[in-house]
Amino acid sequence: MPQNLLEQLRSYTTVVSDTGDFEAIKEFRPTDATTNPSLIAAAAQMPAYQPLVDEVLKEARDEKGESASDHDVAMYAFERLAVAFGKRILEIVPGRVSTEVDARLSYDTQKTIDQARAIIKQYDKAGIGREHILIKIASTWPGIKAAEQLEKEGIHCNLTLLFGVHQAIACAEAGVTLISPFVGRILDWYKKDTGKDYQGADDPGVQSVTKIYNYYKHFNYKTQVMGASFRNIGEIKELAGSDLLTISPQLLSELENTQGDLPRKLDPEKAKSMQIEKISMDEATFERMHAEDRMAHDKLKEGIEGFSKALENLESLLAKRLAELESRTPASV
Repeated sequence: MPQNLLEQLRSYTTVVSDTGDFEAIKEFRPTDATTNPSLIAAAAQMPAYQPLVDEVLKEARDEKGESASDHDVAMYAFERLAVAFGKRILEIVPGRVSTEVDARLSYDTQKTIDQARAIIKQYDKAGIGREHILIKIASTWPGIKAAEQLEKEGIHCNLTLLFGVHQAIACAEAGVTLISPFVGRILDWYKKDTGKDYQGADDPGVQSVTKIYNYYKHFNYKTQVMGASFRNIGEIKELAGSDLLTISPQLLSELENTQGDLPRKLDPEKAKSMQIEKISMDEATFERMHAEDRMAHDKLKEGIEGFSKALENLESLLAKRLAELESRTPASV
């Protein structure tokens, strides 16, 4: 019996589920799972997860005290809710879950480190080993420097909102565990900028991840590449062989229901034989390359703003629910 595309992909690549929905994770049996404020906000509004949200809010109120504002309790609750979802996800997946640091801290190295330590402390308290946790941080220079320090402390990091090779090289030289280049968002930018459509290997997002993967394998970096933010299964097919791919339930379903051959496109042995120039990365080089790369500049800024807005919306949702639990009119957040 022929294998579907998802089964074949698993033979080359670690499949990761890009959702906060436990039922979807159970259905597709990924090795790892990733979350972000948008995914948690969507899941938090599902009736099935209301008891979990309510429990976290009550604990946050108890810890912050009656005098704390709804806003402060909601901010405190988000971090705990992200960990609560992470703990539940780890009851399903055998590998790792990514838990995201507040995107509003993306340009503050020390505050990013502090929140990452606080997140890990909660997982430690729950008896969950650090090998199962990735702290998700935006790929700004301050974020990469935070990740470099955290990795030295044995706290593994997933650098997200990654769009350019300069970000990828800086992450590898910082010794981060994993990067998440955003394939679909790169495609979105080029389609808007050029008015053209792109398919298969011509997709700029596919080309970007392919370049990063080959660079890493050629120079023997330990940092893993996890393609993310896919718009169609054509992008996924072109990146078969990447260390990991994080895929939405919708596209996982499409892969599972599609028959056909899925050849491996990315291969570490092929990368080793390529002629690739090594780039030395420091802050000045990073900032220069970032300024010269309009796409990476635009999409990093947009991504941080988008994740920050999603977090603000989630905090508003949590503050409103807190008032409902306490049988009173919501305060403004």
